[in-house]
Amino acid sequence: MKLYSWNVNGIRAVLNKGTLQKFIEDHDPDVLCLQETKAERGQVVFDLPQYEEHFFSAQKKGYSGTAIFSKQKPLQYKDGFPEDIVKKYKVTGDEYGNPNLEGRVIAAEFNNFWVVTVYTPNSKGDLSRLQLRYKQWDPAFLAYVQQLEASKPVLFCGDLNVAHEEIDLANPKSNVGKHGFTNEERERFSDFVQAGYVDTFRATFPEKTEAYSWWTHWANARARNVGWRIDYWLASKAIAGRVKNPQIHADVMGSDHCPVSIEVEL
Repeated sequence: MKLYSWNVNGIRAVLNKGTLQKFIEDHDPDVLCLQETKAERGQVVFDLPQYEEHFFSAQKKGYSGTAIFSKQKPLQYKDGFPEDIVKKYKVTGDEYGNPNLEGRVIAAEFNNFWVVTVYTPNSKGDLSRLQLRYKQWDPAFLAYVQQLEASKPVLFCGDLNVAHEEIDLANPKSNVGKHGFTNEERERFSDFVQAGYVDTFRATFPEKTEAYSWWTHWANARARNVGWRIDYWLASKAIAGRVKNPQIHADVMGSDHCPVSIEVEL
């Protein structure tokens, strides 16, 4: 079973360019998790009859949003955090609004596991959303994944908006303390690992350098491969042994992110 995750930075854009259709034709994912769709289902025109589609869109038009396409119909979908998690971790919002209304998390239940896609809030260049990340969002997301894991192993993916270690970005020294590479964000990623979730790519390629999934539009960064690895597949320990062939598909164009994938032995 081939599972892919891709921050498309606007599904309408990748459809209009034809890059999403070509990607699906070339890679034929069994499950495709998307982030930053920036659209409701009714705003996009496409025909992918092989897939079940589920969109969770932001209330704000043209912003954020996630989706899951899957060949096998999931047993159920869950959109967003459940109310008990929201209340416990006080995920109620900040100056930018309520992250629960931004279409950021979908969980899809399959026979043997959960698949979760997440578009983690960006801390912003001035770090004005860092405290939301550190105190509310990231702890809530971990608690939610653990809640799901009580019933089945979890595979979670998406744009986590953090490079975990220095190996995960081209210029770590000059980015220390900047959004995406603050001690706080890195600590919260370490929480996932300490809780037993396996960073599937890094577990397979512990020393692989220059492996990035996002590049700024500035200074020809992608052509020079001056990037960051901020898109991930993490797996519960109970299923991590069945995860094979984690890949970063840097040749797939159309977004400032590229797809990342794993294969799961059923």
